[in-house]
Amino acid sequence: MKYEVMFKIMMNLLQKRKVTAKEIADKYDVCIRSVYRYIEELCVCGVPINVERGRYGGITIADTFKLPVGYFTKEEYAAAINALNAMSSQIDDENVISAREKLESRQKTEKRELAVCGNIIVDGGTWGAGKKFSEKMRVCEKAVNESKSILIDYISRGGEHSKRVIDPHVLVYKQSVWYVYAFCHTKQGFRTFKIGRIKAAAFTGAEFKKREFTRDDIDLDFYYNDKQLTEVSLEILKSSLADVEEWLGIDNIEPRGDKFAANISLPDDDGLVNKILSFGGAVRVLQPAELREKVKSAALRIAENL
Repeated sequence: MKYEVMFKIMMNLLQKRKVTAKEIADKYDVCIRSVYRYIEELCVCGVPINVERGRYGGITIADTFKLPVGYFTKEEYAAAINALNAMSSQIDDENVISAREKLESRQKTEKRELAVCGNIIVDGGTWGAGKKFSEKMRVCEKAVNESKSILIDYISRGGEHSKRVIDPHVLVYKQSVWYVYAFCHTKQGFRTFKIGRIKAAAFTGAEFKKREFTRDDIDLDFYYNDKQLTEVSLEILKSSLADVEEWLGIDNIEPRGDKFAANISLPDDDGLVNKILSFGGAVRVLQPAELREKVKSAALRIAENL
């Protein structure tokens, strides 16, 4: 009985995305305390359910959460569709027809999905995680297009874990990374969130009126300011030219003899050292001397650990 109710609660959330504890208790004839206990057990099992009080209160499930691809086999899909086809031929019920169409649609899309924005196909996720990223991307895109507030579970660069309601205003794409520029209710101001750092996202059910802003209002340096940038001079071997062009951009690289050179402002942090090392010696730091020493020291540590 317990697990049957838990399963029904999950399916109800997948259908409605947001319910109250009282609705669930009344529907399945259980007490509210049991509802919260079942929700807690579902969370332990990895289902991204969030309980919020106040204006946006209720029990919600992340809009990015879907049943696993293998939840239905192809044969089970076919059997369910055939049964609904037989039923719809005998009963003229809109719900039966709708259920059949949804199953048929889901059957066709039981493969790795990519976010589609107009004529652009986006796969900005890491290898093996494209489907999850695409689902988050679609939620953010819909929120921007339809002015819908969303509740996000966000992990910052510093590891800070927070839940906050945001009003997405525009999507930003920079250096192969997608961000959403949004008004944050917690901070009461605009912030830029990396979509890849959003663990879960769910519509709150509220809509917002877009605030005025200009392109200049968006900090396209995101996490870096002038004090954190350093002028870097690099020498690049032809063997890694294509990869470095994708990193720095073609406009920032020029030929120099049988090699190539780049002079550019880059964030001075450990990420820069790791990036240079990733080219396996095909990128050499000319200036500044401090960065060259950092790369050399990091390479020696790697060699010692081999």
